[in-house]
Amino acid sequence: MDRRSFITKAGVAGAGAAAATTLAAPAIAQGNPKITWRLTSSFPKSLDTIYGGADVFSKMISEATDGNFTIQPFAAGEIVPGLQAADATAAGTVEACHTVAYYYWGKDPTWALGAAVPFALNARGQNAWLYHGGGNDLMNEFFATQGLVAYPGGNTGVQMGGWFRKEINTLEDLKGLKMRIGGFAGKIVEKLGVVPQQIAGGDIYPSLEKGTIDAAEWVGPYDDEKLGFQKVAPFYYYPGWWEGGPTVHLMFNKEKFDALPANYQSLVRTAAQATDANMLQKYDFLNPTAVKSLVANGAQLRPFSPEILEACFNASNEVYAEITASNAGFKKIWDSLTAFRKEHFLWAQVAEYNYDTFMMIQQRAGKI
Repeated sequence: MDRRSFITKAGVAGAGAAAATTLAAPAIAQGNPKITWRLTSSFPKSLDTIYGGADVFSKMISEATDGNFTIQPFAAGEIVPGLQAADATAAGTVEACHTVAYYYWGKDPTWALGAAVPFALNARGQNAWLYHGGGNDLMNEFFATQGLVAYPGGNTGVQMGGWFRKEINTLEDLKGLKMRIGGFAGKIVEKLGVVPQQIAGGDIYPSLEKGTIDAAEWVGPYDDEKLGFQKVAPFYYYPGWWEGGPTVHLMFNKEKFDALPANYQSLVRTAAQATDANMLQKYDFLNPTAVKSLVANGAQLRPFSPEILEACFNASNEVYAEITASNAGFKKIWDSLTAFRKEHFLWAQVAEYNYDTFMMIQQRAGKI
């Protein structure tokens, strides 16, 4: 081929490619329409890991759509109070929220099943049930009745059992104890003589300091360290049996979500699952350093006694029996969750438990 012929043919090919590029641009634009949403969080920005889930999610959505689909997060209180996030989303005040479903259990205890309930699943079990055991589908059947669509958007892992001004050794020590603990867990411990208190996060420290309350549960080492509870309630108990693997949800106004293009809906689900994994991974990385720092600054770690855990477990079962007898929606989801719970803790006893136990023994012996 001579040079003139090559240049001529190349020019034609180049023009064709340019035309194809020009024609493709509108198609891409149509596939990624400009949409701007607001998301209200139930958390303050100071809780950077749990609040940060909304930032992680929003950034993924924006980057994947070249900025065409933007979701702007707002901290608790900037649009509505933190405990009204789901209500604002269902009402259409905002298009989305980042919250924990058990905050709304007072409307219907079924809300709590998607997040965490006493003596249910740990984080791995909860995610297994949600993603592969039908949990997400069951919860979205329920959320649809509330005007919402929801997907897991974070998990803290099993939480701590709270900060106590005095040691709790027996069931007698619980009687009359004023504890900042809300929702489902409050209903359980009330059966054992605890007096549950609903107190905002910012008021916990002064309430403990003044003796207005005797104990308070919050989250876990990384978040708890920011509030300095060890100075006024040094006994740090574990585990938080009411939150074995609490899921934080990204919730969306159902009408708005259903109106999204199919590719945006798929992206929301994918980004939510990535956000879900990222939060748990971050807590798992940060909590070890935080718990060592807390102990160095006066916290005294204490396990709940077998007697107390057994009593709480039995009280929980009484409450579940009461709820399932009168709430068919709760029973349908609870039956699914508990069927998997039995299998999950069977398998967990085999390889995982024995490997973890062996490695913990090596860690205590200073070999790792």
